Amino acid sequence: MAELVKLTIDGHEVSVPKGTTILEAAKQIDTLVPHYCYHPGLSSPAMCRLCLVEVEGAPKPLPSCVTTVTEGQVVKTQSEEALGHRKGVLEFYLVNHPLDCPICDMSGECDLQDYVHLEGRKHGRGIEPKRVFGRDDFGGDVLFYGDRCVMCTRCVRFMNEVEQDECLTVVERGNRSVIDTFFDEGLEGTHWHGNVVDICPVGALVSKDFLYKARAWDLDHTPSVCASCSQGCNVLLHTRDNLVHRVKPRENLDVNAWWMCDHGRLDYEWMNVGDRLEAPLVRGNEGTRTAKSWKDALADLLERASALDDKSVRAVASARASNEDLGALAELVGAFGGGETVFRSPRAEEEIVLKGFPTLARRTDLAPNVKGAGLLGMKRVGADDATGGLESVAGHSGIVVVLGDALADQPEDFGSKAGLYIYLGTHDSAAAQAAHVVLPITTHAEQEGTFTNHEGRVQRFWPALEAPGMARPAWLILGALDAELTGEAGPQTAAEAFAELSEAIPALGGLTYEDLGTRGAVAGTKGAVVGTQGAPAGAAAQAARG
Repeated sequence: MAELVKLTIDGHEVSVPKGTTILEAAKQIDTLVPHYCYHPGLSSPAMCRLCLVEVEGAPKPLPSCVTTVTEGQVVKTQSEEALGHRKGVLEFYLVNHPLDCPICDMSGECDLQDYVHLEGRKHGRGIEPKRVFGRDDFGGDVLFYGDRCVMCTRCVRFMNEVEQDECLTVVERGNRSVIDTFFDEGLEGTHWHGNVVDICPVGALVSKDFLYKARAWDLDHTPSVCASCSQGCNVLLHTRDNLVHRVKPRENLDVNAWWMCDHGRLDYEWMNVGDRLEAPLVRGNEGTRTAKSWKDALADLLERASALDDKSVRAVASARASNEDLGALAELVGAFGGGETVFRSPRAEEEIVLKGFPTLARRTDLAPNVKGAGLLGMKRVGADDATGGLESVAGHSGIVVVLGDALADQPEDFGSKAGLYIYLGTHDSAAAQAAHVVLPITTHAEQEGTFTNHEGRVQRFWPALEAPGMARPAWLILGALDAELTGEAGPQTAAEAFAELSEAIPALGGLTYEDLGTRGAVAGTKGAVVGTQGAPAGAAAQAARG
């Protein structure tokens, strides 16, 4: 256990590990000392001079971002002296900072706005013209407004220390200092540069993709998990008018710290694509498809299934489906009588590692739940041959179930030989034309659930968007079918669906949503072996039923 140091901050006694800075210690009593250059994931140059606090016995105010705590130390963050110095520093920042809040993308989430409102002067005293640098395109997704820059150098230090690609630097000196790229070499060749926009405390660095899209106060923030690869970065989906407008990293030191890759950051428009499946479609004997209610569609499906002689199942799933969805699919396959379930996931040629935080990378598996599908005993197939690895499914004469895979590489007669072909998807496709029943499902942005990342960490996500029409989570649909076949009650919530799955799969070790919280938990931490490949949920559940 780390040695603890006891000190007093603003009259409150605080105990923190030895080596903690005053700024971080103050957070223990919910006191945020204003600061610019400091960021917990970067070095601390103590150059902005905004985080000054009074320390008894010190001859002058000290920068709290680099001053470590000592036993018996008495700190005053709100004393007249500390506030006076911070007020003076803020006034200097405003000497040249433009008053363009009405058109600045950072308005509403800008530290300078907040700090000045909290501790700054009520009226400015500047009468000299402000400096003008104009706008510069840094390449990639980043624009730089030099007039707004407060020279905290967070962006420079991120590129040097974390991405370790020295694309940014400070040029000139004094009041002429400005951030710049090296000649014609910008950020376009880097893979993590979007993070400099996140850590910029003002509107100096902005995203081209988000420019003038929305005001910060109009956006709802929903915790989620990035679905672009198996890293499982914790993110926030920023939404308005039932559309995702941007994706921001959410702090989780066990997974992605404060960062995320540019690919995942900009890979969100697929959540906004229209032309969705909005009602169950049932194909009649003449080949036409008719929209029906859920009750009628599922009743027709079960009637067709009961009339089959061959009830063997071949199922294909997408690794973008949640653990709950995949578990419900495995249960249904078991309830029909058993069969093989395969899944597919695209692959990148190589991992792109964040050098300064090497446990974070854009993984080669470009889907979020490859590990989860493996834990459920599903077999991975590739898309390297003409059949896309689905030859055992495409020509099957029994029951064919497709969950979430758009089958973009499959012909229109896919599944045409099946006695019953069930397609669960978000969009219609050519390969779904032969399906006897097409069922509309939600994306992960429209439902609650979990993914299991590459290291076996199970993480929750929450609904950020309203589902279109009659679309429902796949676990709810499949659970209802399983309940009709087995006579047992199906799960009514995602938490219940996960609890049933966790009990059935030894590798999940009995985890619950409460165990996962907002940061997740590694599979096996409640007694199971991490990475152990469990039996399919359907088979496990059948064995438990006796």
